[in-house]
Amino acid sequence: MSGGASLGEVVYSVDIEVPVQAAWDELTKLGKVQVPMMNTVLECDLEPGSPMRYYNPSRKRILVVGTLMEIDPPHRMVHTYRFTDLDESETLVTWQLDEIPTGVRVTVTHGRFTDQTGTHKRVDGGWAFILKTLKAVLETGKPPLMARLAYGAMSALSFLQPKKTLAENVLKYEERPPGA
Repeated sequence: MSGGASLGEVVYSVDIEVPVQAAWDELTKLGKVQVPMMNTVLECDLEPGSPMRYYNPSRKRILVVGTLMEIDPPHRMVHTYRFTDLDESETLVTWQLDEIPTGVRVTVTHGRFTDQTGTHKRVDGGWAFILKTLKAVLETGKPPLMARLAYGAMSALSFLQPKKTLAENVLKYEERPPGA
């Protein structure tokens, strides 16, 4: 795995010994838990302009929202990204999946940071965790022990998350007129 942060962009990549379609299918799986994506459930129409929402497994909380900007299956997906518990601007995430002789290279680039924000601090290292978990899930069928422990703790402590992450509150926020 390679990666790291620069001033304005976080870039991580991992080589996975599966066909590119398998990685794409996991990253765009709808309505079921995506274990590598912090054990969340993605809701999206997978059409440019569609809202994207990553729910916790109980679907009571929405942890990340965005808008799908570009999609070119099974190689590229670009979307905006905002943690619902932070009052920060949207950033931009680009997924690039390239076929390599041993399988697929998955690269995630996260940018459009306006400053050293809470989002930047979370994703610098968070993407490494996600890609490591993606590799393990696709190659072995199960996440690493650290991921399972982290997800168990996240689930047990979900009641501590701010109320603004509750699905009904996030959806109300999204329905506000611009600038409200």
